[in-house]
Amino acid sequence: MAERDVNSKYDTVISLEELLKEISPDPSGRKLPPVEKWSPERSTDIDMEIRADGSWWHEGSRINRKKLVRLFSTILRRDEDGSTWLVTPYEKVVVHVEDAPFVAVRVDRAGEPGPDQSLAFSTSVGDVVVAGPDNPIRVETDPETGEPSPYVLVRGRLEAKLARPVFYELAGMAVPDPEDGETLGVWSKGVFFPLGAAE
Repeated sequence: MAERDVNSKYDTVISLEELLKEISPDPSGRKLPPVEKWSPERSTDIDMEIRADGSWWHEGSRINRKKLVRLFSTILRRDEDGSTWLVTPYEKVVVHVEDAPFVAVRVDRAGEPGPDQSLAFSTSVGDVVVAGPDNPIRVETDPETGEPSPYVLVRGRLEAKLARPVFYELAGMAVPDPEDGETLGVWSKGVFFPLGAAE
């Protein structure tokens, strides 16, 4: 189950700090390279691709080594023009991204349900991000099918698409918009994020 029960056996609410210690693969927080500061002159295309399901591919073959994928994910950058790269100080390699570069595979809630709660999302490559002012949740709706596509900003311009079960859990936490009551959404770090129209 992706969502953690906010109440412990002692009927207390878990804090965000406690939650992050529990779900983060590296409680000290992994140090990411400063890819935004690197501007290598050399760029190349080696047929690297991230598919919609979050799988990584090189020259038509899936990269199955999880440690390698995690390493690559730490040097990923999306530029203002929408292009995505693996970046080192000496070279950047274009990455063709089918949808979003990451997939959020779990959501956990900390704090009292409502405006004081925080929602932490875990990605398939080991990132943990808490939705809030700097890491918004957004939902795009396909105009033809009405199918929602939910995302959370992980870092820089890199987003994670919420896996379907995660979005269903998020929808289960949804409450009416305090402004108009016609939209359902979720709170995290004091920000209300709309998910869709109330039926």
